[in-house]
Amino acid sequence: MAVRPILVIPDPRLRQTAAEVEAVDDEIRTLVDDMFETMYDAPNGIGLAAPQIGVLKRVVVMDLVKDPEEEGLEAEPRVFINPEITSVGEALDTHEEGCLSIPEYYGEVTRPDRCTVEFLDLEGNRQSLDCEDTLAFAVQHEVDHLNGKLVIDFLSRLKRDMIVRKYAKQARHAG
Repeated sequence: MAVRPILVIPDPRLRQTAAEVEAVDDEIRTLVDDMFETMYDAPNGIGLAAPQIGVLKRVVVMDLVKDPEEEGLEAEPRVFINPEITSVGEALDTHEEGCLSIPEYYGEVTRPDRCTVEFLDLEGNRQSLDCEDTLAFAVQHEVDHLNGKLVIDFLSRLKRDMIVRKYAKQARHAG
C-alpha cells in the first residue's frame, strides 16, 4: 500500500470522464488499497475517487468514520467499482461539502437527500445500496468526480472562476 499524491485543481485530469473497470483483479485491489491509504492520510478525507490520484478508472473508496477511535465508532470502509446512481430521492437538502482536490475550500451544495447506487464490490459481485443523508451526499460527490464534475460546479461561474484562478496561482508559485 502506498499514499499517492492527490491532484488539485486546475489539473485537467480532474475534468476527464473515468473509464469502466473491465475486471476486478489484483491491479484494481492494489489501487483500492492505495486509495484507502491516501484517503486516510488526507485531512478530513471521507471519500476518494480514482481520478483524484490520476487514475482514470471508475473506482471510489469511502469511510464516513474519519477517526474511529476519537468518534467511538467502527471504521466503515466502502468500495464502489463502476458505481452508477440508479435513482435519487425527490427531497433536496443543502449541506457543506469539501473536496480533497480543492484543499481548504468548503461550500454549500444542494443535492437529493437519498439515492440508490449499483456497483461492483471487490470480488466483482454486483451490489445495490440505498443511501441517505451523509452517505447519499458522499456517493453523489464521488460519482461526480468519475464524470469530471467538481463541487465548485455547483457555484456561479464567477465564484467558480475565482476559486480556479486562486489555485492556479498557487500552483504556479509552488512549481
